[in-house]
Amino acid sequence: MIRVLIAEDQTLLREALTSILSHEDDIEVVAEVARGDRVVEAARAAAPDVALLDIELPGADGLAVTAELTAAVPSCRCLILTVFSRPGYLKRALTAGATGFILKDSSARDLAVAIRRVAAGERVLDPRLAVSAIEQGDSPLTPREREVLQLSSEGQTAGEVARRLAISEGTVRNHLSVAIQKLHARSKVEAARLAEQRGWL
Repeated sequence: MIRVLIAEDQTLLREALTSILSHEDDIEVVAEVARGDRVVEAARAAAPDVALLDIELPGADGLAVTAELTAAVPSCRCLILTVFSRPGYLKRALTAGATGFILKDSSARDLAVAIRRVAAGERVLDPRLAVSAIEQGDSPLTPREREVLQLSSEGQTAGEVARRLAISEGTVRNHLSVAIQKLHARSKVEAARLAEQRGWL
């Protein structure tokens, strides 16, 4: 029996996933959580073989949770299930330690097959997204540039970003300027939009 943990903040979807998987003879949902910051605790208690993780979760996003869960409960493999078909998310998920990445428009059969393959130690990737990730290449942004652009896109001023990151306002502006140039954008707003579309934020 493959033991599965589901991390999904939308109650209706989480319950639907549980219901779908309950019809599989070899799959058992042993834990459900609605927040990213509850996943590791639930995994330690339920000992799942596979964690089915959404990317957008309150408390901690699915990519951060993947890295934390992989370190804390190595026996649990992470399968990202998301609506976001962004190549950058796929690369970041794999870097964090995910074994699989599929989209929410997959069929119930495909989901069950993906869980079985991940549990068996195979890597499962959405083929269309894998091709896009190869074509797109790696993010040109450094971790600090990405962090500054992310905070700026959330509406924080240069001063607020500087205080939060313990750097000068001039350094914040420099990072933003470089990020804008690297993304061939005309403004920080456009740079953030382009980076988000590609899954780099």
